[in-house]
Amino acid sequence: MEYKQWYMEYKIHKNRPGLLGDIASMLGMLEVNILTINGVEGKTRGMLLETSDDEKIMLMGEMLKKVDNITVTALRSPRLVDKLAVRHGRYIDRDSDDRKTFRFTRDELGLLVDFLGELFKREGNQVIGLRGMPRVGKTESIIAGSVCAMKRWTFVSSTLLRQTVRSQLAEDEMNPHNVFIIDGIVSTIRSNEKHYNLLKHVMSMPSTKVIEHPDIFVRESEYTYDDFDIIIELRNIPSEEILYDSFTTSYSDDL
Repeated sequence: MEYKQWYMEYKIHKNRPGLLGDIASMLGMLEVNILTINGVEGKTRGMLLETSDDEKIMLMGEMLKKVDNITVTALRSPRLVDKLAVRHGRYIDRDSDDRKTFRFTRDELGLLVDFLGELFKREGNQVIGLRGMPRVGKTESIIAGSVCAMKRWTFVSSTLLRQTVRSQLAEDEMNPHNVFIIDGIVSTIRSNEKHYNLLKHVMSMPSTKVIEHPDIFVRESEYTYDDFDIIIELRNIPSEEILYDSFTTSYSDDL
């Protein structure tokens, strides 16, 4: 008997006393387990459910359509964003035009780290772009996400402590299970032939690569936006513009 998880979300029109208890009782009678429950952004509530019988979920959905106080807005296999919404009580801001772009602000670093940690747990090739102004917390979030995923991280290029351009990596650093961190500006503006050969090798590995400043990386290299699976934007405040001209000059002052 195999158990399967489901995500249910409903909007509350009238939060009368006992409403949650009634829904929980209905789930209990159907022998559907509630794994996690949380309010999600105002009058919306999300639940992670578990059952071995999919028909019970469908039946529950039909029954809840008859409840006037709520409207079920989602009943599906849980996505990563669903699990994080229940865990943190808020949805990740997602670009309506480009669905692979997710937006965070600095006061959501906990949510971002959790998001990155879940992404890093995935096996195989994935390329993640991370946009943001200097000192907004990009590299620190990647490292914290790696810790959450219990993955080792490897710097291919970085400006965390000083500008670092690697031309070779040790054998243990080349483990495809590592998270490879690449500064898109350093790896292009400061790139030499040895570094670029290493970069191409890392990019071809079946592993997780996180590229800071992906727009400069695409502009100055052979790679395109199609090579990215996810783009993350991190800002100090929602209205902040990410302008590269204001800080790319410092990367090449000594060239």
